[in-house]
Amino acid sequence: MLGYHRSSACCAIRPLSPIEDRALKRSLPVIHEIRERDEGRGRVIEEMDLEFSNGERRVFHRVLARGAQAVCVVPLIDNDTVMLVREYAAGVHRYELGLVAGLANPGESSIDAANREMMEEIGFGARKLKVLRALSLSPRFMQHEIQVVVAADLYESKLPGDEPEPLERVPMKWRDLESHMLQDDFSDGRSLAALFIVRAWLADGGRFDA
Repeated sequence: MLGYHRSSACCAIRPLSPIEDRALKRSLPVIHEIRERDEGRGRVIEEMDLEFSNGERRVFHRVLARGAQAVCVVPLIDNDTVMLVREYAAGVHRYELGLVAGLANPGESSIDAANREMMEEIGFGARKLKVLRALSLSPRFMQHEIQVVVAADLYESKLPGDEPEPLERVPMKWRDLESHMLQDDFSDGRSLAALFIVRAWLADGGRFDA
């Protein structure tokens, strides 16, 4: 499929020529060397010596993914309602809306981690869970990913967690997502992306067995 180019002479958008279109289909840079730098506290930086298809050489840096898999859970109370949580966020020093999220324990699957995190944070488990996709937190600089898990057919089940205080449960109707996403206290990009992904999945049939 050809790309498109906005003409500077007017507002019309014209298809790219075959030559322009081929120029955009670049091969990945060649990795000549990778060096690791341990910065302590589990943070490891990779220095990647890269050569691009035009011959340019650059050193890029990325943070390695070390440790447990992360999950972000979208608990469905019903097809019209999702459960959010409000908790203290130290990075912005305020209480923030968001989704249940956390790290998997050693040997724990994303599905089991999602179910456990729900029990710890909102006091519910789920009989139906499905991993929809992984989200990159900052793909230009980090390897880290988080698995988006949708959960349904909820039941009450409480496990002790590590939160310093109980989290506030905040039910939200899907029709209110656009208004919620503009609130100052709902800035977590992972939660917002996961909600839009799950809403699209539901609109497409929302099958757990597919």
